[in-house]
Formats: sequence, C-alpha cells, structure tokens
Amino acid sequence: MDPLQRVTASEPARKAWTLYGEFKDFAFKGNMIELAVGVIIGAAFGKLVDSLVKDLLMPLVGVLLPGDQGYLGWKWVINGQEIPYGLFLGQVVNFLIVALVLFLFFVKFLGWLARVRRQEAGPAAPTREQELLVEIRDLLKQQRVEERDTEKPR
Repeated sequence: MDPLQRVTASEPARKAWTLYGEFKDFAFKGNMIELAVGVIIGAAFGKLVDSLVKDLLMPLVGVLLPGDQGYLGWKWVINGQEIPYGLFLGQVVNFLIVALVLFLFFVKFLGWLARVRRQEAGPAAPTREQELLVEIRDLLKQQRVEERDTEKPR
C-alpha cells in the first residue's frame, strides 16, 4: 500500500475530514453568514454612535456646562486619586442612544410591521378545539332556550 493512502486511510485522518466537513456545513449555512453580517454591521453602528457621542453630543454638553476640556476634564479627586466621571457620562449617553435606536427598531418598527401583516392576513382560522368549544356553547344556548320554552306554558 502507498504510504500516502495508508495515512489518509487511517482513523484519525477520517475523523479530521469528517470534522472539517461538519465545520464547513456549519460555517456556511445561510443563518451563520447572516449572523456574521449582522455582527459586522452592529460593530460599525456602535462606532458610529460612539463618534456621535464623543465628537458631537458630549462636546456640546461641555460647552454648555463649565469645565476644562469639556466633559473629558470632569473628574473627582479623592485622596489624590482622579475619578473621571465625565468619561463615564459619555459612555452612559452612548448606551442610551444605542438602546433607544434598538428599541425604536425592534419594538416599535418591527411591532408595527407585524401588526400590518396580521391585518392584511385577516383573522386566523379557528383551531379544531375552538370550533368544538363554539359548538358546545351553541348547544348549551339552545338547551337553555328549550328549557325556558317548556317552563313558560305553566
């Protein structure tokens, strides 16, 4: 037997190729690619919001409120140790903007879109269980009416 065939025919080599095949199937599924694109777009959006906060919003806040270097200079000094709370406030504003955008997109926009689609689709057909319950209700109503009719002639 050829030495190359002997290596590729061994059990570890077969397991390695099986592992490679499984990984390829996993990595190149449509959902995985969409997830990767979403992560990349999310990272780019995060950088955009970060720039908006650091370069536009917080400098405007720094102009309106006193302090050296705008919000970057906002620090508490405790026992000679500086605590830069201005940087923290910048991160809080950054978080609030991202949270607001996600709320508006996922909750409001996608919720509105789902409502519009439900309205276009019309009411859902009742399930078999619901049909049986309606039938039971109607039979009970009919039975009550018949009982009232039999009691009235007295």
